[in-house]
Amino acid sequence: MSIWVVLLMVVCNMVAMKGSKIIITLFSIELGAPQFVIGVLVALYSLFPMILAIYAGKLTDRLGARWPMIVGSFGIAFGLTLPFLFPYTTTLYLQAVLVGAGHVFYNVSVQNMIGGIGAKEDRTKNFSNFGLAMATGSFIGPLIAGVAIDHAGYRYAYLMLAATPLVTMIIMAMAKHMATGRPALATDGAATKRPGAALSRPFELFVANAPLRRVLITGAVLLTGIDLFHFYMPIYGHHIGLSASQIGVVLGTFSAAAFVVRIWMPTIVKRLGAEKVLIASMFIAATSYIAVPFITHMVILCVICFVLG
Repeated sequence: MSIWVVLLMVVCNMVAMKGSKIIITLFSIELGAPQFVIGVLVALYSLFPMILAIYAGKLTDRLGARWPMIVGSFGIAFGLTLPFLFPYTTTLYLQAVLVGAGHVFYNVSVQNMIGGIGAKEDRTKNFSNFGLAMATGSFIGPLIAGVAIDHAGYRYAYLMLAATPLVTMIIMAMAKHMATGRPALATDGAATKRPGAALSRPFELFVANAPLRRVLITGAVLLTGIDLFHFYMPIYGHHIGLSASQIGVVLGTFSAAAFVVRIWMPTIVKRLGAEKVLIASMFIAATSYIAVPFITHMVILCVICFVLG
């Protein structure tokens, strides 16, 4: 399968994922849900990815990418259809669970697929393009969601987003010559002889590998900040009187910056070094987070979100 077809599927599913986070937050406010409930709903997006990520990887290795991607995309589409049919707060709990669980099966499988496309020297380029596709979907999703809410209402906004994962389902169902599983690498036998190769359990590997532990902890802190920002920003935007479209533009600006940075990142890291870039980016992010509550003008919020992104 062409890498560009795979990237199209990545964009479609990210549009649904990122757009739905705006809708679920604003729709919850519209339905009168307290902010604690909204926090629980957003947290449910990450609950099943945390529980099922390793299982999803093993399943993809055994079955190949086709069925996990089809089932995962169906879970996203079905979850986003439910609020259209049953527009109640209780339905949103099931929607968040289905979208989160569907996304982890799809996301693990598509990364497995990208890793197997082309020659070994193509992998870096393919995963770089994968990151750009993720950023593109993250940019388009909030924009579509915001405009759809303002012009069609929350229920039809959900229905519009539910259509995008169907593209992935159709492509994967029609694809030919898909591998049924991941072939064993020739170096696997040698790898098992290396010290630490027996540490197959994730917790043991986390404890034993200090560099990996630092990377995972740092990544967890950064992702927590990003997820909290995407949770708070729609609430804050609603509080200061921004429309759904304007909130979508603000969050879309965040992802637009991520797109730009991914293009220049190799050059920046090569010139300054990874540690300096990481420290500087965390300092800039912290400063941007502090500035947001003091800003009520949409354009200035967009500038801050661009810097944050």
